[in-house]
Amino acid sequence: MKKRIAVLASGSGTNAENIIRYFREKEAACVALVLTNKQNAFVLERARGLDVPCFYFAKSDWESGAPVLSILQEYDIDFVVLAGFLLRIPDLILHAYPDKMINIHPSLLPKFGGKGMYGDRVHEAVIAAGEKESGITIHYTNMHYDEGTIICQVKCPVLPEDTPEELAQRIHVLEYETYPKVIEELVAEGRNCI
Repeated sequence: MKKRIAVLASGSGTNAENIIRYFREKEAACVALVLTNKQNAFVLERARGLDVPCFYFAKSDWESGAPVLSILQEYDIDFVVLAGFLLRIPDLILHAYPDKMINIHPSLLPKFGGKGMYGDRVHEAVIAAGEKESGITIHYTNMHYDEGTIICQVKCPVLPEDTPEELAQRIHVLEYETYPKVIEELVAEGRNCI
């Protein structure tokens, strides 16, 4: 029986779309639900275009967690994937999905992580710090931003002439190639790490 994945996203949803498309061809799992905290997030359009049920929840719903958990349970979600989701996950949901909720961050944690560190802010900080490499970190989600147990990291160089946009493009390639494969391994094998 296929495992059912929910994707949580706050923005345009490129990673969410990549994950949905990846699992269309897989036996082990499928993306059954997309949730967002932004009423006008383009991820909603992407999900609708791919015939994946999607829902917007207001900030108050995310703070309590109960309405969100209810929809996750209604859709029989086995595994939760954050893909550019910017709110803290309520304890109620974290406790319902122990070791079954992961996130991706566009730097090599613990560097350049934490509340407010997302997207171009991360790439700008990496370049400003004179880092020679950056990359992605896939980690379990816990009650602190970007502090969950690391599952894997993939590195790429930071070139002397890089702009935040150029570094972001290199990071996106790593995200698109790596994240779905890690999700697949975790879901298909029921393992807690790779």
